[in-house]
Amino acid sequence: MVMAGQSVWQSDRSGGQAIPDAALKDWIAVLAGAIGAFMATLDIAIVNTAMPSIVGELGISVREGSWIATVYLVAEVIAIPLCGWLERVFGIRLFLLLCIAFFTAFSLLCGFADSLPMIIIGRAGQGFFGGALIPTALMIVTRFLPIHQRSLGTAVFGGTVIFGPVVGPLLGGWITDEFGWRNIFLINVPVGVALAAMITIGLPRRRIDWGVLGQTDILGVIGMSLGLGCLTTLLEQGQAEEWFASQLIWQLLIFSTLGFGLLAIGQRHAGSPVVALSILRNRQFAAVFVMSFILGAALYGTAFIIPQFLSLVAGDNALQSGYVVFIAGVPALVMIPLIPLFLRKINVRAGTAIGLAFMGMTCWLDSGLSSASGDDAFVLSQLTRGIGQVMAMTFLNQAAMSAVPVAYSADASSLFNAARNLGGSFGLALLATFHELRTDVHGWAVASGLNDSVSLAQQVEGPADPNLTMVLAQASIGQEALVMAFNDQFLMLAIAIATALPLVAFMSGGGQTTHRLIPKWWR
Repeated sequence: MVMAGQSVWQSDRSGGQAIPDAALKDWIAVLAGAIGAFMATLDIAIVNTAMPSIVGELGISVREGSWIATVYLVAEVIAIPLCGWLERVFGIRLFLLLCIAFFTAFSLLCGFADSLPMIIIGRAGQGFFGGALIPTALMIVTRFLPIHQRSLGTAVFGGTVIFGPVVGPLLGGWITDEFGWRNIFLINVPVGVALAAMITIGLPRRRIDWGVLGQTDILGVIGMSLGLGCLTTLLEQGQAEEWFASQLIWQLLIFSTLGFGLLAIGQRHAGSPVVALSILRNRQFAAVFVMSFILGAALYGTAFIIPQFLSLVAGDNALQSGYVVFIAGVPALVMIPLIPLFLRKINVRAGTAIGLAFMGMTCWLDSGLSSASGDDAFVLSQLTRGIGQVMAMTFLNQAAMSAVPVAYSADASSLFNAARNLGGSFGLALLATFHELRTDVHGWAVASGLNDSVSLAQQVEGPADPNLTMVLAQASIGQEALVMAFNDQFLMLAIAIATALPLVAFMSGGGQTTHRLIPKWWR
């Protein structure tokens, strides 16, 4: 049965008849969805770059300012899995129009904010409605493009999602320096108006399905929102709160566990669960879910580590670091037009393996940095990383959406994108904790070796100024330990990606996999 809002050629089988190409309005809808996803991913990186200016003008502490980023990620990770259910209620056209309208309105609130509570409310609204734009863009590709053109739609979506985080630091630094931080929010207004017009033209109208709303899995909605919201907050704030030494972290853990418990009850007893977690029993989709989780940790992790290294070790400012991060976007610009060709010539399993291998190799390359390393040390690895990101994201997108029937595309898109965001949150939390621990370990090791060297030098050359010796020794210890800890973080990401590579064996080799949702042997 063809779903409401679909063209007749979008059923799983063509019946031997020729499948027509997508109409112009379908491509307008695909482009609008991709731009919306780009806005949502861009708004994470672009605001992080402007954070020092925001903190300074609002007169808040750095720790208070961290909530400006946290609430966006929390709201986003809550919204993404709920998209399938909300789309079934409102229809994809009205749902997208509502998301864009509220995203634009909350962007205005952030742009005119004069206090911490005001900008936090604005960022929470941006995160929720912006987060909903990401999986919805992939739904449009699956619903409104014929099978033979979905590879191009997947390429457009994958390119925008990748390009947002790499161009964000550069664009954020430039806008903040030239026009002030408020304009990083206000530029969303004209883009939002244009997107609303494109969606109105490109997507068909559909009545609100109040019947779906009446059958809502209330426990699932509450449980997913509570579980994911508290878990993401725990991961984002854990390091600042010293993890389980904090009462807040324990409270977040308890409420997160309670939320996931409610979600499990809803999955078991609701007639129509808020999201069909049963598709995780499909071996290809389960493998893609895990690989997306690891890829998210690598994407967000490297985008965090590199600017930190350049700032603390190389002495770069935010704009200089942004140029280095942007290098990874250059291959995306070159490769996006070629992606449909890759998808026809390279099977999904091989393409995913190549992408992940390139990502792992770049992390390994970056694990050999020294205190003398500067911007040029990242040129080769960033170019290679860009190729890996495009390959891995594109083929995983393709595998995720081909693993299940079209009827489950909304749930597949929501879970696939949620996995990437959760992977990013887990990755950043683990990397931050790991960095602190390894800095201490290397600090003690370097200090021990340096003390022996200083003692030997004093015996040979005679006594030196003890104060000067101590200052130089402490500076040397801190710098070397810092660099070694950064190297350990890159190595940790390389190992994580290497462990994910064998999962490609669970994927179908072709572009389209079987439409059996759950194989009998997997039940």
